[in-house]
Amino acid sequence: MVDAPASTVSEARLAALQEAARRLGADFGSGTRAETLGASPADLAKAAENIGLHAKALRLRWRDLTRLASGAVEGSVVAILMLRDGGAAILAGAAADGNALFLIEPLAARDSPPAPVDEVRLASYWDGGVVLIRRRRGGGADDAPFTLIWLAREVLRERRLFRDIGIASLVLSALILVPPIIWMTVVDRVLVYQSLPTLVLLAGGVAIAILYETMISHSQRHLVMLSAARIDGRLQLHIFRRLLGLPVDYFERNPAGETSYRLGEIWRIREFITGRLFRTGLDMITLLILLPVLFLLSATLTWVVLACAVVMALIIAVFMPSIGRATGRLIEAETKKSSVMIESIAGMRTVKALALEPQRREVWDERVAEATAARLALGRVANWPQTIVLPFERFIYAGTLLVGAWLSVAGDSAITIGSLMAFAMIAGRAAAPFSSLAQLLQEYQEVRGAIGNVAHVLNRAPERAAGAVGARPDIMGAVSFSEVTFRYPGSQTTALQDLSFEAAAGTMVGIVGKSGSGKSTITRLLQGISTGYAGLVKIDSIELREIDLAHLRRSLGIVMQDNFLFRGTIRENITAGRPGLSFEDVVRAARLAGAEEFIERLPGGYDTYIEEGSPNLSGGQRQRVAIARALVTDPRVLILDEATSALDPESEAVVNANLQRIGRGRTMFIVSHRLSSLIDCDRIIVLDRGKLLDFAPHETLLERCLIYRQLWLQQTHASQPRNPSYVQPVAVPPAAQ
Repeated sequence: MVDAPASTVSEARLAALQEAARRLGADFGSGTRAETLGASPADLAKAAENIGLHAKALRLRWRDLTRLASGAVEGSVVAILMLRDGGAAILAGAAADGNALFLIEPLAARDSPPAPVDEVRLASYWDGGVVLIRRRRGGGADDAPFTLIWLAREVLRERRLFRDIGIASLVLSALILVPPIIWMTVVDRVLVYQSLPTLVLLAGGVAIAILYETMISHSQRHLVMLSAARIDGRLQLHIFRRLLGLPVDYFERNPAGETSYRLGEIWRIREFITGRLFRTGLDMITLLILLPVLFLLSATLTWVVLACAVVMALIIAVFMPSIGRATGRLIEAETKKSSVMIESIAGMRTVKALALEPQRREVWDERVAEATAARLALGRVANWPQTIVLPFERFIYAGTLLVGAWLSVAGDSAITIGSLMAFAMIAGRAAAPFSSLAQLLQEYQEVRGAIGNVAHVLNRAPERAAGAVGARPDIMGAVSFSEVTFRYPGSQTTALQDLSFEAAAGTMVGIVGKSGSGKSTITRLLQGISTGYAGLVKIDSIELREIDLAHLRRSLGIVMQDNFLFRGTIRENITAGRPGLSFEDVVRAARLAGAEEFIERLPGGYDTYIEEGSPNLSGGQRQRVAIARALVTDPRVLILDEATSALDPESEAVVNANLQRIGRGRTMFIVSHRLSSLIDCDRIIVLDRGKLLDFAPHETLLERCLIYRQLWLQQTHASQPRNPSYVQPVAVPPAAQ
């Protein structure tokens, strides 16, 4: 095995990923470039995830690789070793005696035999980084519906930690018995018989018990904290992954504030799982230790304690339906209140510009009043079971003292003063699990509502089915629509009706029409945002729904009318789609977009930091940065959806002047109300109410398309047509090929 030269290490990583995809039957396509892979195992794992495979970056040792080799040979998993120089090698198998591994150099010829490598030689250029890759299986735990059962499975993934916590709880439960037993011994032995040696012995036992309890309590709290952090981390990762998988139309139909509040309810679920539920479980372990001791001290008094516990549970069960209904009303009110808050923050510029503070304050006051009333109603309902339960909870301690004293006076010789005090102390501790269980049932109603809130978002149908990986062709840019009809959900009218046209690869296509004619709908279909259409949408003769969604979007460049810039530098925003691109790529894209001249005038240049909302950039500057971001990936298909509408005339002129250079070698779809920016297009689509009126170059449309000619005359303020042939309107022909 020879180390790869520095000039080929990135190609080695790319070749290793391609070979892994081939072995696992996945379609690699061309969505990944060598220079963007990165040198770390995590980078390669992320690239494998992007092409529809399941990957995990690990650090392994020699003996781990020998055990793994059998799986690699069988093809169930492919192991890629990340070398110190940034290159990669594929694990092909192991020698029968386990003294050698067989590795494949990705850049070698496919029929080249694997190279044997021993442990010493491998250690000289491999530091343990491995990426394990397998096919992604649909229907896994990550794709299951968000329910209480799913949460329980996630919690049980920490069963080893829980085992250790349970052992610690058993030990602590045993140590809980030490103080009551000491009290009983002090009263019945030391005080009665004046035994000083017994007192000294007890003092030593107390010191040892305190020391052990301190150490074990610290360990238990550490384990609880660790398990809670791991569960919380997985929940947060799961929620964000599922959120990113939702289709765009979900976010268009649901207010951001409502979605944010619903997902924010995960904290209540987390607190319940790692708090009340966890503590109740530990208390139940304690109860397993305490109950036998209580029966040993006095069976009669123990039955009194259990009777009180049963009554407490019944009281809580009676009030649970009412608490559940009140909780549902509170959640609904809080959701509406949160929606108003986030909507007001997002639209604060409009609120200030139109002096809408009084109206927004009035709406907020109403939502706060509704939420407060709902919270008070829940508090009143929840207060009753706590009030009724309290006497029974107190009776467990005080009542057992009275009943025990009565039994002792009545002649029960088994109950001494010391044993009665010990029983009262243990019974008070045993009452805690019953009280905790009662509160658990009450809090469960609130958590069930919170689970419903989170599930309302996460259990929506994802944009792409779990494990679904479509074709990943090398997109050249030929686009065709064949009798495409589309209707938005809930709409009574069609956005597109029997739309048919063809655009060859490398052509510049304009899209015009009145508002609501379906211009942006075409771009949404091309991006795979809206898929419920009839007919065929093809790219390079492949139906759009058969192409892998992530691969499709990485092959497109999109610039919208209102583009969002992330917090970070201008360079980071331009390379958001491909963070591994070079600075030269960034400058080239900025120059094409007409953004280079203003970026270089900024104090930080390309490293100028953009705050949230990009207040330090003008609307035109933001738009040009967005155009550069779309161009930096060198997409085969570029969509400009009113991309120049926010530009000033000078900036628009710069972009329009560069359109020919921008469009060189790629297919462009330009949606614009300004027909002057579409003159140089090869062909222009003219839409009206979702139907194709014409599809032809600018000059041809002026001659034969009445609507296009009217739009042109309105925008150019021309009183007379430039050609006598324009004088007589002609009938609009059927949709062109």
